[in-house]
Amino acid sequence: MGNTAWQIAVVGAGPVGLVLALHAARLLPQASLTLFDARPADRDLSADPRTLALSLGSVQFLQRLGAWPEAAAEPITEVHVSQAPPTWGSAFGEPEVRLRASEFGVPLLGAVLGYGALVAPLQRAWEAAAAAEPQRLRTRFGAPVAALKPLPDGVEVDAGIAERFDLAVVAEGGLFTEPARETLVPKGRPAFRHDYRQTAWVGSVTLEGAARGMAFECFTRHGPVALLPLPSLAGQPRAALVWCVPAGDDPVRELSDAQRLAVLNTVVPPAAGRLVGITPLQPFALGLHAERTLAQGRTVRIGNAAQTLHPVAGQGLNLGLRDAIELVTVLRWAQDIEPALRRAEWARATDRWATILSTDFLARSFTWKLPGAATARGLGLAALQAAPPLKGWLARRMMFGLR
Repeated sequence: MGNTAWQIAVVGAGPVGLVLALHAARLLPQASLTLFDARPADRDLSADPRTLALSLGSVQFLQRLGAWPEAAAEPITEVHVSQAPPTWGSAFGEPEVRLRASEFGVPLLGAVLGYGALVAPLQRAWEAAAAAEPQRLRTRFGAPVAALKPLPDGVEVDAGIAERFDLAVVAEGGLFTEPARETLVPKGRPAFRHDYRQTAWVGSVTLEGAARGMAFECFTRHGPVALLPLPSLAGQPRAALVWCVPAGDDPVRELSDAQRLAVLNTVVPPAAGRLVGITPLQPFALGLHAERTLAQGRTVRIGNAAQTLHPVAGQGLNLGLRDAIELVTVLRWAQDIEPALRRAEWARATDRWATILSTDFLARSFTWKLPGAATARGLGLAALQAAPPLKGWLARRMMFGLR
């Protein structure tokens, strides 16, 4: 066991920060942890419009952590990816890929739930742990971190009062356009940043004739449209909607709800059922922000603080949770912090960069004006469906990352 009697600051009490704090509290029993977040502890998160798609690997880890809200989540048992409109077939078949949990001997491919439905039980678990060990585990809600200052043997965290820590883990990244990210990034720190000039319209829909557990992603000429299954409401099937379109030529903004439903019903495949209701949609700008290095001195960035991705592959949160798990695993056996952070970064490099680059490629492909691009995408989907070994590799990658 490494010498883990360190003072650790965790900045950000979103899903990744809370998971990191809970996991570290269990595996680093000599370490003292302080969790910082700008929001008050009693803020109601139920109105947060974000929907989270978790892979099977993430679900399994949260179950082991004792913080998986099974009743609030809807399992994904099948993923259907298609080219819209599916107006042609080929020697390979229709332009679609279907991944079924039963094909791979697992009960589900992942699950979907609201942001607040996940954060609330994680926060309760952390508060219970902190109440049991108040000298070792501390919480600073309502305390935004204004700055991080490197010290020769640690890092100074300024949240109204400057405090010294041996290690600062930044898990507070926010949205692509959110300037709060920049306050905790040293000037001149290199990062990949790209504005896709796309908008994601986010909300939920109700359906008729929908099968439970099915997730859909339809590639259209404007961008991807995703439907993710949600728990039924009064017996009515529901799905979270993520509708990506060009920001400069937005075909969604001026439409009424009835018009939006009409358009969506021409895009999604018949297997999704008929969309009969839609909530008000909220727009989010889409872009890539990826730190080239995760660690600098005794500060390390994970989750959205390390990379903010396009939602096309639904892997952002899952990638962040794997960041947190690996970091704690490395620290558990470490004697010195800075070499441990370098080892954690190397351990995460393949999975992290493969996910960033593949997501970026897909997102950029919707901006290409090349003749036949949509046809090529459809052919690729049909070929993938016809190749079971490749489908199996893709399914494992979606469920557990690249390892």
